[in-house]
Amino acid sequence: MTIRTLDGATFAKMVLSGANHLTNNAKMIDALNVFPVPDGDTGTNMNLSMTSGAAEVHKVKEDHVGKVANSLSKGLLMGARGNSGVILSQLFRGFAKSVETKQTITTEDFAEALNAGVKTAYKAVMKPVEGTILTVAKDSAEASKELAKKHEDIITFMEEMIKEAKASLKRTPELLPVLKEVGVVDSGGQGLVTIYEGFLANLKGEPLPEAADTAPSMNEMVNAEHHKLAQDFMNTEDIEFGYCTEFMVKFEDAKLKDNPFDEDTFRNELSELGDSLLVVSDDELVKVHVHAEHPGEAMNMAQRFGSLINIKIENMREQHTSIVGEHKQDSAQQEKAEFGIVTVAMGSGIKEIFESLGASVVIEGGQTMNPSTQDIADAIQQANAKQILVLPNNKNILMAADQAAALADDQVLVVPTKTVPQGMSAMLSFNPDASIEENQETMKDAAKAVKTGQLTYAVRDTQIDGMTIEKGNFMGILESKISSTHENKLEAAKQLLQDMIDEEEDEILTILYGEEASPEEVEALEAYLEEQFEDLEVEIHNGKQPIYSFIFSVE
Repeated sequence: MTIRTLDGATFAKMVLSGANHLTNNAKMIDALNVFPVPDGDTGTNMNLSMTSGAAEVHKVKEDHVGKVANSLSKGLLMGARGNSGVILSQLFRGFAKSVETKQTITTEDFAEALNAGVKTAYKAVMKPVEGTILTVAKDSAEASKELAKKHEDIITFMEEMIKEAKASLKRTPELLPVLKEVGVVDSGGQGLVTIYEGFLANLKGEPLPEAADTAPSMNEMVNAEHHKLAQDFMNTEDIEFGYCTEFMVKFEDAKLKDNPFDEDTFRNELSELGDSLLVVSDDELVKVHVHAEHPGEAMNMAQRFGSLINIKIENMREQHTSIVGEHKQDSAQQEKAEFGIVTVAMGSGIKEIFESLGASVVIEGGQTMNPSTQDIADAIQQANAKQILVLPNNKNILMAADQAAALADDQVLVVPTKTVPQGMSAMLSFNPDASIEENQETMKDAAKAVKTGQLTYAVRDTQIDGMTIEKGNFMGILESKISSTHENKLEAAKQLLQDMIDEEEDEILTILYGEEASPEEVEALEAYLEEQFEDLEVEIHNGKQPIYSFIFSVE
């Protein structure tokens, strides 16, 4: 069987097959995590992300590759969990942009789309690391350009492209030393290869490859929102620019030839017409919000680039007159708070602590279940504030948090906390009288000043950092490095604390004990600390967190 052009219906079936194959192999991909902690991680996150994308594809009725790809991109974006899920969403976002106008595609179109996806994904990552899913995507995409010249048959093209993806995956330990030390390939890269294998199986009309029992070795526009004026503190006649004006411009190539669009230049031009200006754009549209006295002038200016759509103009003087007469208490209830803080917690006890520190919304998640972009976006909306800070408290949630912040209507900044103790320290440094930018920097500094230790157990035998770790043994993780291991929980905890605490510099130790720590173990650890570190102030809280018997914070 030869397939020279790929239609939308076939591509949709390929996506669903890739998602199913990933689901079947999620546990195997989880087992590739470099640290043998029972935290779900890559396989789980990629599976949840891809499942969200497949659900959107399932709704598409048109036999159009571009529409299927756009639906996949949308679903992946909103369902993206963890770094691996976010990167996967960006790979297919770029892919979708490349084919969005195409009803069918050839091997050359496919290769071009794969490379567009790689460019988008690399831009989304501040410091790309080679030897990861990015490398596997890049190597297979680059190889696909030459393969497309040789093969018109989609099946042959995919077979050869997957060979290169697998070869690249096999090379990941040579690029990332920690993979070589543990003896595994990159988990994200394995996830991508698994998706591609599902694509190919469907193309060939074959059943999905059997799931591996064990791991192999070695609307993206920002929605502008008009914030109401403080009506009770001004007179109607004091309103200088009387019309709240919102509209979108759909770009037209013919007009852009004569009037190339530049967002900064257009924003500066509009600023002469009024205030409360917001201009956001992507490749297809520009959205404008401005308070102007002559709305027509703003729209005339914008029509140079395309056609006007979604026009809304409101007379703010009339609005003000009617609003001033309303009950002030009702208005206060509708107004947004000045500041809001969204944070992530694993364990109901830790959630209660964050709430007591002033968090507006606490998402329960973390190691066992990374919240998605949509989860964080929903929490941002729930916070109902003009300025919002997001604390992920887990390095695997950082990218999803950044993505949610970019999609938010309000001003949202991310404080890149990677652990719960960092999040708590950041919360304590928040100053409601400072600007959001000043708070972000202060909270970043506070997070850096904390040392984090975590005690968990190994889910498999491994060797890392010169240590031999047996399945079931306990591990002490200092920051991101395994520092101790022992078959006895308390002994592993004591070793970790010895590595963490500097008696000359450190003053406070905070202990969060989890679901798997008994009262007797907590008492024994407290007695040990009193004996070994007489001058250290110790605070103990029931975090009720899963997986980690103890989380330690040293300042």
